[in-house]
Amino acid sequence: MMQPTTYHIALGSNKGDKLKNLQEAVDAIHAEVGNLILISKVYKSPAFGFESDDFFNACLVLKSYLDPEKVLKTLLNIEKSLGRQRKKGEGYEARTIDLDIVLAEEQIIDSKTLQVPHPEMQKRRFVLQPLNDIASKFKHPKLKKEVSVLLEECEDKSVLEPIKIWLKNPWKAYNFSKYNYIAIEGNIGAGKTSLATMMSQDFNAKLILERFADNPFLPKFYEDATRYAFTLEMSFLADRYQQISDDLSQLDLFKDFIVSDYDVFKSLIFSKITLPEDEFKLYRKLFYLMYKDIAKPELYVYLYQNTARLQENIKKRGRDYEQNIEDSYLEKINEGYLDFLKTQPDFNVKIIDISDRDFVKNRHDYLWLLSEICEC
Repeated sequence: MMQPTTYHIALGSNKGDKLKNLQEAVDAIHAEVGNLILISKVYKSPAFGFESDDFFNACLVLKSYLDPEKVLKTLLNIEKSLGRQRKKGEGYEARTIDLDIVLAEEQIIDSKTLQVPHPEMQKRRFVLQPLNDIASKFKHPKLKKEVSVLLEECEDKSVLEPIKIWLKNPWKAYNFSKYNYIAIEGNIGAGKTSLATMMSQDFNAKLILERFADNPFLPKFYEDATRYAFTLEMSFLADRYQQISDDLSQLDLFKDFIVSDYDVFKSLIFSKITLPEDEFKLYRKLFYLMYKDIAKPELYVYLYQNTARLQENIKKRGRDYEQNIEDSYLEKINEGYLDFLKTQPDFNVKIIDISDRDFVKNRHDYLWLLSEICEC
């Protein structure tokens, strides 16, 4: 999965309810562009280059999977939705909202529509002062000077006054700090690995991914299930037990919690479907001998997708050995999970139907899914 880009965005307003304009812009950037990491103080500053009412200015840091041109296009759409009408050849003028990409990591961009770093940032105190609040040590990719140095050297002597009201960061509504261990589960193709990976990146979590790709018996099982079912399930059980035991026992002081794309109990669910009754009874005895010693997730999220969507996802990811999975097999797996979850009163379980959602490509769906999880 691709890594997000860190952007520094400047915000300004000097028409109407200026603080409200800034907050609505922040909310829209959160909803449309990416995760807000930091927001500076709000500063009142005199209009720069023309006579007008004072501005309210701020800067923010965000991480986004969008490329810079797409971020710019989205920011312009947000400006328009908040009442700004840009004009060709526009000089300085009052505006309800002004949104500019100041920095995009160390990238240097010079296109017809976008210049990064912003070519005027070092000349404008109303940009440098709030930027210094959140990125004082960041070095300008072209000038090779830290933001704090640029602020000291800035020839703009405008006096900025900090406002005592802070902008609210909507990203902080998603808080998983009360959990030490979250397991994301689901059927084949449900999206559990994608969600676990995204959450680990966005919330500084230690990521545990199932090592199914390393299992040499998996392709053989799909070719001859009767012959390789017991061998496959035993190898999965041993590997899951070892991986979870090792990873959960290793404390990572730099991570806030642990998120995995499976729970060990899936071994029992799958084995009940794939093994004949006598082999399953033996397997179940071995399973519980191991399971009693493994830490249980404090939150168990089950991503439900209907069979048609599962088959679409399986086809898209293109693993050869999965292409002939029958609908009946997927339906048995789903039934096995739901039966298991109904019999676990001590589990903190959240079942979420995402059959009509695409949280990987659609940010609104992703934020909706996070909200559903946070309600637990």
